[in-house]
Amino acid sequence: MIGVLDSGIGGVSVLREIIKLIPGGHFIYYSDSLHNPYGDKSSDEVYGFVKKIVTYFLERGVVAIVIACNTASAVCVKKLREEYPDVLFIAIEPAYKMVHDYNPKGETLVMATKGTIESEKFLALYHKYDNNKTTLIPCSGLADLVEEGNMEKIDQYLGKHLNKYKGVSNVVLGCTHYPLIKDNIRKILGNVNFFDGSVGVSKELFRQLNLRKIDYTNDKLKIEFIDSSENSFKEERFNILLFQ
Repeated sequence: MIGVLDSGIGGVSVLREIIKLIPGGHFIYYSDSLHNPYGDKSSDEVYGFVKKIVTYFLERGVVAIVIACNTASAVCVKKLREEYPDVLFIAIEPAYKMVHDYNPKGETLVMATKGTIESEKFLALYHKYDNNKTTLIPCSGLADLVEEGNMEKIDQYLGKHLNKYKGVSNVVLGCTHYPLIKDNIRKILGNVNFFDGSVGVSKELFRQLNLRKIDYTNDKLKIEFIDSSENSFKEERFNILLFQ
C-alpha cells in the first residue's frame, strides 16, 4: 500500500499522475479536511496534523508516504525524515525550477498558500531560481473554494485576484488544489504555461520504489478514501475529480 495525504481533496491531482505510472497500486488517500486549509495554520499545528496521519499510515503497513500538499511538504518533510529515517517520504514542492528550465524569461506568477510562500523550503527554491520577473500571490481561501466545488465563487475569486496579472507567461500552481481549476484560471489569464509538481512527484515515487526494490504491485487498482471530517460529499467529489 502507498499512502497519499493532503489537507483536503486537492492531492487528487497528484494521485491521478501516480496512477498513470502505477495503474495496479493499492492506495490509501487521507483527506484532512477537518483541518483544511493547512496554509493558514502554524508550522507546529501542521506538523501535528501530518504526524497523526503518518502514524495511521504506518499502522496500516504502507510502503511509502506521498505528501501531496505543498504546505505540509514545505513545513514537515525534513523533520519527518529525521524522525522516521526508515520511511520513504516523497514530497511535492512548487514547480518553480521548471520555469527556470523551460521559460526563464517569461513573466511568472506563483499561486500558493501563505504557508507555502513563507516557508524556508520554498524561499530557498525561489531565491535560487528567481528570474526577477516573478510575483508571489498568497491565495488565501482559494483551496477552500476548490474543496467546495462552487465554480461561480471560484471564478469570482480569480477575477478579483488575477485580473491585474493578465499578460503573464507562466503560472506556477503551488497548491495541489489549483491544477483542478486550470480552465478557470485560463478564463482570466489566457493560454498561459502552467507548472505544477504532480508529474515530478509521481516520477520520483516510481523511481524510488524501484530503486529500493519495494514491492508495490497489486492485482488491480484499489483506492481507499478517508476524510477526517467524515463528509460524504468529499468522497463523491474526490471520485469525480479522480476519474474525470
